[in-house]
Amino acid sequence: MATTCDPMAAVAPFRFDNSFARDLQGFYVRQRPAVVPAPRLLFLNESLAHELGLDLASLDGPARAALFAGNTLPDGAEPLAQAYAGHQFGGFAPRLGDGRALLLGEVIDRQGRRRDIAFKGSGRTPFARGGDGKAAVGPMLREVLVGEAMHALGIPTTRALAVAATGEPVYREHALPGAVLTRVAASHIRVGTFEYHAFRGDIERLRKLAEYTIARHDPSLLATPRPFLALLQSAAERHAALVAQWMNVGFIHGVMNTDNMAMSGETIDYGPCAFMEAYDPTAVFSSIDRRARYAFGNQPDIACWNLGCLAQSLLPLLSADAEQAVAMATEVIAAFPARYRRHLLQGQRSKLGLGRGEPDDDSADVALAEDWLILLQAGRVDFTLGWRRLADAAAGDEAPLRALFVDPRVPDAWLARWRARCASESVGAAHDPAIAGLERAKAMRSVSPIVIARNHRVEEALAAASDQGDLAPFQRLLIALGRPYDEAPELAPYALPAPAEVTARYRTFCGT
Repeated sequence: MATTCDPMAAVAPFRFDNSFARDLQGFYVRQRPAVVPAPRLLFLNESLAHELGLDLASLDGPARAALFAGNTLPDGAEPLAQAYAGHQFGGFAPRLGDGRALLLGEVIDRQGRRRDIAFKGSGRTPFARGGDGKAAVGPMLREVLVGEAMHALGIPTTRALAVAATGEPVYREHALPGAVLTRVAASHIRVGTFEYHAFRGDIERLRKLAEYTIARHDPSLLATPRPFLALLQSAAERHAALVAQWMNVGFIHGVMNTDNMAMSGETIDYGPCAFMEAYDPTAVFSSIDRRARYAFGNQPDIACWNLGCLAQSLLPLLSADAEQAVAMATEVIAAFPARYRRHLLQGQRSKLGLGRGEPDDDSADVALAEDWLILLQAGRVDFTLGWRRLADAAAGDEAPLRALFVDPRVPDAWLARWRARCASESVGAAHDPAIAGLERAKAMRSVSPIVIARNHRVEEALAAASDQGDLAPFQRLLIALGRPYDEAPELAPYALPAPAEVTARYRTFCGT
């Protein structure tokens, strides 16, 4: 049954303050979301709504569905499609933009942070490039599951506020039920946003964008002698930390194009993403990544490459002297690998149960971590369980870890090195080694999850929701993903890897 909602009506649960629309006119196209025939709310993130300070209490079920499907607009919304370019699989596309997404506006949350509220799958825009502008239930619920999993893991991420079914089909390989996602982000400014204006040689708009980005994400940089260089350095630091976190949980983004790299340092666009199971740096699951450009082990280099694209775009702002501008940008990009390795090792030390490194000498800990990963790869050991069972070994029980290897004696030599390294931090401890081991294990379990968004569980939940309209598996998985570090009987099914033959043929799709 078609909705009776007036598509021009407005509701007032949001308190918008839309700086992007106000300060960056000409950086977007105004566009209203498409009206859909039968909106139905599939998911609402109540805790996030509270965090944002949204007042939804006065809206009944149909009103909420109409709101999050785009049939009614919140009072104060200024829906717009942002313009950006992007390097996609290494090739430059000078005009991409929001082809099926709309920024509704910005709210100031309860902690005083400015947050974007945006639709995805809300209909064609002038940037649609022949697409239908729609989205399907499965990919939008994937954004919920993986985004909330990343949030629970403490990894910077965009988050899903709501998913509404539209009551109309979208056509991909076959007809699928349609949906609209409402996404929350620190901002939707991308590396590709800078590329868009740099490609056109519009230095004034490029400067305006850079100043806006600094004011929004790094206001303290405005007072520095070279704020645009500091912006590049800040972006490099954020993404060094972000990708290191991905690598330490086995996350594969799958489509690290520059238009999917947010200046805020948040993970954005959960399309052909996946979590690695058996450790393999060459792991690729994306059906569109045919040359393995975005394989798991390539992600740090790709982040560096993408930052090089940002640096290239910022050159006119860095210095009037072109040679000096290149030298300044090159220095930042050349320093990225060391930035990344520092963040990676910091995370690995925590997962190894180590609180500190040797002064001015990280080489021993780097070797210890690298040799551990070599062991996991050689034994085709599940990445998540390998780290988690190492915590059991810290507590004195090596059996669960050894059981992950075909030959339980394989890790003997490495474990001896690791125990010696742990003992080096326990010298002079006021308590006995057994207590120290239990405390170390507790700390390790707080950074090495037992529950991740395992691919087969995600697919099971999405298939049930999309094919049978059954949201129960999705809801159960979502609850489990909110407790990634808890080892409890009710969560045990979500901690188990898929059979090797399932993982071997698993592929993800972008959902467009």
